[in-house]
Amino acid sequence: MSESINRVVLAYSGGLDTSVILKWLQQTYNCEVVTFTADLGQGEELEPARRKAEMAGVKPEHIFIDDLKEEFVRDYVFPMMRANALYEGLYLLGTSIARPLIAKRQIEIANMVGADAVSHGATGKGNDQVRFELGYYALNPDIKVIAPWREWDLTSRTRLIEFAEAHQIPVAKDKRGEAPFSTDANLLHTSSEGKVLEDPWEEVPDYVFSRTVNPEDAPDTPEIITIDFERGDAVAVNGEGLSPASLLAKLNDYGRTHGIGRLDLVENRFVGMKSRGMYETPGGTILHLAHRAIEQLTLDRGAAHLKDELAPRYAELVYNGFWFSPEREMLQAAVDHSQAKVSGTVRLKLYKGAVHVIGRKSPNSLYSEKVVTFEDDQGAYDQRDAAGFIKLNALRLRLLGRRDR
Repeated sequence: MSESINRVVLAYSGGLDTSVILKWLQQTYNCEVVTFTADLGQGEELEPARRKAEMAGVKPEHIFIDDLKEEFVRDYVFPMMRANALYEGLYLLGTSIARPLIAKRQIEIANMVGADAVSHGATGKGNDQVRFELGYYALNPDIKVIAPWREWDLTSRTRLIEFAEAHQIPVAKDKRGEAPFSTDANLLHTSSEGKVLEDPWEEVPDYVFSRTVNPEDAPDTPEIITIDFERGDAVAVNGEGLSPASLLAKLNDYGRTHGIGRLDLVENRFVGMKSRGMYETPGGTILHLAHRAIEQLTLDRGAAHLKDELAPRYAELVYNGFWFSPEREMLQAAVDHSQAKVSGTVRLKLYKGAVHVIGRKSPNSLYSEKVVTFEDDQGAYDQRDAAGFIKLNALRLRLLGRRDR
């Protein structure tokens, strides 16, 4: 320890790692620890975290358990969905998009309680350490950050358990020995990685999946749903208006039933290594495809194609932890401007792991049946205009051809 820390805000789940970190911070820095547990819809009972923090000596007024589900979906998931962001073309960024909100709230609490440091439980091998800390520094450039996994000598699960038992920290029975895999969950997704998933040749075991039924066991009858959009955001399912978090939860239920949203991915981490993860994003998968469908009707070709060019860059910024960067905010402004007319209804068929768009309509549609029809268009389009259009576009190709013939 090289710095004097008086009070630190710890991102705390109540699990083995952060329970050990809490005690380690108290011992190593001789400081007061404030715990912060975010309810992002992970589906777990969070009150045990409060009891564990109290048992570890944290003052009741310094235990924060905050319901952030609506803020999470409204201010983080929905803006990302407007951008159609997919990391490496596939990943819907469920873990990545949660980190800036956790970091933001940690800094807010640090300001409230007069803490001079924040801490997290992310390891030195992963992306989350980068995401948390870039968020901290963007929001408070002078904050001190403690990353125990980069400091301590508890380098294995066995060492953690030994430390926990030596300090009377409860250890769940299923945590004794090596865990089969690690998970992270929120309202958007569940991710699993490590151990049984580390060999990319081996199929993901059935017991790893927690958010979706096996598509092979999903209902044999398709289900039809509709999603209404206003200015790029989903506002209703089957005509029922819902808050952002309630809407995503509703789509999660449909996705679970029909086995939608499973992804087995070998990705490139920001820190340089490849990792294999299994992601379940049931509602997000439905929402992503529905949003693209309503944009098909309402976005001009130039805007749509530009968005497709910007989406990978946007996704990379989110994945790498640059949510609070000026470039992400610039991209968001462009994306949000494009959504002014993205309103309407999409009809989808859900069936055995797949989402099929089967209809879309919008009061702002740019689709003209009169222009596109194969029947008599009654003068809406003069087909002779295409000749000059083709000749102009072919001019450079003809010049190249004559030169190189």
